[in-house]
Amino acid sequence: QVQLVESGGGSVQPGGSLRLSCVVSGIFFTFDDVNWYRQTLGKQREWVAQISSRGSTRSAAAVAGRFTISRDNPKNTVYLQMNSLKPGDTAVYYCNADVLLSETGTSRNYWGQGTQVTVSS
Repeated sequence: QVQLVESGGGSVQPGGSLRLSCVVSGIFFTFDDVNWYRQTLGKQREWVAQISSRGSTRSAAAVAGRFTISRDNPKNTVYLQMNSLKPGDTAVYYCNADVLLSETGTSRNYWGQGTQVTVSS
């Protein structure tokens, strides 16, 4: 069974930094595009950043220049480095990935359980 597990969230003051991790575990062949999303209570889930299987990246305008997405394929891990954090970045952060399953040879989309990020003075 494939799982995505996020970690690295916490509380930080404005201007601070956090690094989120998303580990893909289970039996699979490879994982393709990975996205980070965030959501605050009462609002729709918001796309934050994406990294392709080849390492191409893109990010939302709200985080461009402050957040960096990267991946370590041998560790099956994707990171979101968040710098210059603002109170508006407070949210639950989720990773989402397309995973190519070994057993079926098909791709399936998975979500992690989320990790809370709080930016407050």
